Amino acid sequence: MSQIPALQIDGHLARIELRRPEQANRLEPADLEALMRHLAAVEADPEVLVLKFTSRGRYFCSGYDIGQIASDQTVAFEEVADAIERCRAVTVAVLQGGVYGGATDLVLACDFRLGAESVDMFMPAARLGLHYYRSGLERYVSRLGVDVAKRLFLTAERIGATEMKAIGYLTHLVPEEELAEQARKLTERIAGMAPLPLLAMKKHLNRIARGTLDVEDLAADFARAAASEDLVEGRKAWAEKRTARFVGR
Repeated sequence: MSQIPALQIDGHLARIELRRPEQANRLEPADLEALMRHLAAVEADPEVLVLKFTSRGRYFCSGYDIGQIASDQTVAFEEVADAIERCRAVTVAVLQGGVYGGATDLVLACDFRLGAESVDMFMPAARLGLHYYRSGLERYVSRLGVDVAKRLFLTAERIGATEMKAIGYLTHLVPEEELAEQARKLTERIAGMAPLPLLAMKKHLNRIARGTLDVEDLAADFARAAASEDLVEGRKAWAEKRTARFVGR
């Protein structure tokens, strides 16, 4: 079986799975290329509302293969992380094990990060003599705060699941045996929302966090949702105490 990350799409839900468990799901140049193709496929499919990242084996991902940092790459690691953050669909990372190095940024780029109680993380860039790329530094600061970013980057300290939740790295901390079920419930809940405000609010919240809000685009998305069939359906379903049937217009 190929070790390249795999994409599966089923209606509103998509999943990208890392498949190199024998190497702790270490990422290589071909993996970055595959991830970019998969993200492009998700972008091109208007039905997809939620994209889930999972992996096989004991570790979620041990980051990029340091032995290939100096090699020619058609896709830079930074490009993948930025593409995940920009992804139209809502992104959910499901962490059953350790997440290390550059993988911490791929996960941080996701909108939701569920972790089992056994997960841990660390960012060894300074210990390896590596200066991290700009957007990754910005993501750490905008999502976790500058003090946490300094602690993780400048000390290469390893922290466990409870502290990962406390600093905001994990949005959900769940028992190991409940991880898959909690991830399923979350993705299905998100996929049941009205697509227009769901995807637009995700986009604008990310822009606000980075200080790049486009007020005209926000106003246009607000007006589009306000005039939508889904808003009429949502109000009707609420009054009738039933599940809304949204169509994305």
